[in-house]
Amino acid sequence: MKIKRTRNFYVGVTIAAVVACLAIAQYTLQTVASAQENGGGNRAGVYEVDRMWPKPLPNNWVLGSTVGLSIDARDHVFIVHRGQASLDQKFASQMAFTPPAPRGGGAQAGGAPAGGFAAPAAGNTVAGYAPSDMTKPISEFCCSAAPPVLEFDPEGNLVRHWGGPGSGFEWPPSMHGITIDGKDNVWLAGNAGHTILKFSKDGKFLLQIGKNGASKGNTDTANVNRPAEVEVDMAANEVYVADGYGNRRVIVYDADKGTFKRMWGAYGKPPTDDANVTYDPTRPLATNWQTVHCAALASDGLVYVCDRVNNRIQVFRKDGTYVKEAQIAKRTLGDGVTFDIAFSKDAQQRLLYVADGANHRVWQLLREPLLVLNHIGNGGRYPGQFYATHNVSLDSKGNMYTVETYTGARLQKFTYKGAANVAKPEGNHN
Repeated sequence: MKIKRTRNFYVGVTIAAVVACLAIAQYTLQTVASAQENGGGNRAGVYEVDRMWPKPLPNNWVLGSTVGLSIDARDHVFIVHRGQASLDQKFASQMAFTPPAPRGGGAQAGGAPAGGFAAPAAGNTVAGYAPSDMTKPISEFCCSAAPPVLEFDPEGNLVRHWGGPGSGFEWPPSMHGITIDGKDNVWLAGNAGHTILKFSKDGKFLLQIGKNGASKGNTDTANVNRPAEVEVDMAANEVYVADGYGNRRVIVYDADKGTFKRMWGAYGKPPTDDANVTYDPTRPLATNWQTVHCAALASDGLVYVCDRVNNRIQVFRKDGTYVKEAQIAKRTLGDGVTFDIAFSKDAQQRLLYVADGANHRVWQLLREPLLVLNHIGNGGRYPGQFYATHNVSLDSKGNMYTVETYTGARLQKFTYKGAANVAKPEGNHN
């Protein structure tokens, strides 16, 4: 009888253990399935540069410093660039040339322009030739700056172009950001003026916020001061401005009327005109922003702000309530890390993409907890490399696009190849 009871006890324990193991296995499978459905814990996007995208521009056009990028609901890609004044100096000097003086020292036909020819930059002249007055084209083959605003279809064809000074608005002295809202309106910011401009997709002027030369600083709600870019909240009909080259704030306006709604500075405090504190990675972070370079709105209503020179991202609710912050590559000096932010296309927007113009790459982060998984690209001129990565954006299929400022001056496409596990996250390099 005792042996039978013992046997029954062990059988009961075994059955209980099997049931427990099955329950654990079921939970594990459900967890794994859920993780896979949501993109997985440490899964990051895999990308391949498309070397043939976009297609060559017409009319021998070339890009200057390319400083704005946005994608509409049709996956059309819009960019804005700074044009002739921002072209690589050597390249620009070869677009037009002054003929050589006649042999024997005679005067050049037509003479010099009033005031003489401008002195060339070192290395930009050819022996025996006078400095260029930039008025005589070298040939019919090369080159001129493209119009400021360019629109490409998903195949990389240029389908529309426009922009420049016009009637009824003040075109920024230097372009910076471009945003396409849910109604296909085009918003432009310029980091050398005091305005935000709104146009239809074909370039019809709709609205100007601010007036050039009128900014009175961080407490002035009628004007911006060298804004970087905007983000549009269609549900609330509000436009968020990263007002960050002259001012150091996020300011929100009504998207139709341009009337002021609210604003905030670092940590959700009121913006001030306090002097900038030079960034020092060995010291505690400044309580003010330096260059507010982006204000990106996630689908859950959180606002991600690029504090570029301080190498940090600060997160807020829409009312300016501070949530958290994180730095990336905190020892980076110069221009700083956090140039622009984009979100992955899954429903949860698990991943955050950060364009890093100082380290010439795009970081992939888990949006929660702002942890760097890995990076895409490095410094260089080949396709897939970067020189001064300025903006990043994703289309509806998850393909990634980037533009490069300074003499990087290009637009690149990276085709999404799915997601892969990251065995060991790279970390934030802090």
